[in-house]
Amino acid sequence: MTAQPAPMKERQMSTTMTNKRYVSLALGTALTTLALAGCSAKVAPPATASAAAAQTAIAKGKTSAAVEFAEAAVLAAPRDAAGRALLGATYVKAGRFVSAATTLGEAIELGDTSPRTIVTYALAQIAAGQPNDALVTLDRWEAALDPADFGLAVALAGRPQQGVHVLGNALRDGHNNVKVRQNLAYAFALMGDWQSARLMAAQDVPADKVGDRLGHWAQMVLPEMFQQRVADLLGTTLAVDPGQPTHLALANHPSHEMMVAEAANASEYATALAAVSELPAVEPVSSTEEATSFAQAADPAPEAEAYRNGPALVRFVTNEFVQSVPAARSEPPQAVAQRPAPQPQRVAAAPEHARAETGFVMKSGGYRVQLGSYFSMSDAQAAWKLFLKRHPELEGAEKVITKANVKGKMYYRVAAGGFAQSSAQRMCSMVKQGGGGCLAYAANRPLPGTIETETRVARR
Repeated sequence: MTAQPAPMKERQMSTTMTNKRYVSLALGTALTTLALAGCSAKVAPPATASAAAAQTAIAKGKTSAAVEFAEAAVLAAPRDAAGRALLGATYVKAGRFVSAATTLGEAIELGDTSPRTIVTYALAQIAAGQPNDALVTLDRWEAALDPADFGLAVALAGRPQQGVHVLGNALRDGHNNVKVRQNLAYAFALMGDWQSARLMAAQDVPADKVGDRLGHWAQMVLPEMFQQRVADLLGTTLAVDPGQPTHLALANHPSHEMMVAEAANASEYATALAAVSELPAVEPVSSTEEATSFAQAADPAPEAEAYRNGPALVRFVTNEFVQSVPAARSEPPQAVAQRPAPQPQRVAAAPEHARAETGFVMKSGGYRVQLGSYFSMSDAQAAWKLFLKRHPELEGAEKVITKANVKGKMYYRVAAGGFAQSSAQRMCSMVKQGGGGCLAYAANRPLPGTIETETRVARR
């Protein structure tokens, strides 16, 4: 990688002008080499054909066509590291640095840790507005990189002093060549040391061109030119970049090992559900006392009136997550009638709501605690109020009611949301100790049978 923001025609001058010692764009050449060698790995014929077409298009300067062919190659062999590296290099050629950063990062994840791919990845991150990520990449792979490339890259990422130090050491260690000298000159310019930049640039640039070179660099070092700096260095033109197409994302093409692990996780879920008798056959309430207890514990509300008409109307699922509905801490009817209505509590606006007496953290976690399953929304709503009375620790949790279809039957599952994983597990333990059933699960992994979310409200 050599600092050379001069026009492309300077890099195409005939060999008769070598005495002028213009600086070549080493990284640009490297990218071309990467494109031409990008699919050396054995892949299926369709991927090979698309990759070859991309290489031909790159050689002819047809970047749009090259992108299309390279994307087709990745789609045909989505976990081929060389194919992704080829596509990343093609995105760079097209001036699409956000897409390039994503794709080259995936190529590295798949095993392409060649210095060329790493340096290009770091430059793409810089141009994509991710200089801190670029510095992390460069620091991680410093030992594997050419000091000339590493030094200029860290300078472009925001550490020009470090770049000057690295390049200066390379020069003193005997790497006294055009690439190191000109990269050092550019690093001096990025640091604001224009006198040193002029002296170093003059060693390779004709005297009548040094002023033009420094004037160009003066424009490039402006903070808002972070994208143009990289594009100028690589000899590309910035383009509108919608990002890597979603269907090409590596996350959408898991490996066999990943699919096996996912299946194992699904099996764990199924085992957990079986352990708590997920959605068994519904049985009627056999005790008038049990039905009356439910009615007394629930707050007065239209949807709860049905429970006051007798046990035959109570329609909760008996052996699912809540084995039985009666409150664990029952009170005489007179005490319930005389007890003043609870005053609403204000919940702090902080992102985490901690309950000191239990250690639960609400509204900040991605885990839920399923408490019961019912045949109607009104039953589920009424049950939620009962759960709050039975377990004051739920105060501050989100009420989450989801529809589920299990073996052709519709259920309404009641869960409390907003827990950290450990808090969800502790909450479940408390529910079970009180005689109920419970299942903690990740909110981003809905339980089997879930078809839609009906209600999701923060408890106030």
